[in-house]
Amino acid sequence: MAKPHTRQEHADAIASRLAASGLLHLRGRKHGELVVIESGPKDDPIAHVRLRHDTIHYWTLEVATHTGRWEKTGFRGTIDELIELLVTQLPWTVAPRE
Repeated sequence: MAKPHTRQEHADAIASRLAASGLLHLRGRKHGELVVIESGPKDDPIAHVRLRHDTIHYWTLEVATHTGRWEKTGFRGTIDELIELLVTQLPWTVAPRE
């Protein structure tokens, strides 16, 4: 089975859902099969989390570490489920950083 294509529309939808949850400082950026959720200036972004397109409807969640590496979380779900998880159970991962 072929990997699903991640499109800019996915990044835009994720950014819209984050904004609707009050996380206006975040944006989504398509990068290959990923959508990276980041903040800060576009020329020096701060990576928070990323969603990896797993199947047509399901994504996996990875979190940026303080060393700039990515750590798999084991969470898998739809975009809506993962955004809800970020907002309610993992809010520190998407909190504003200076």
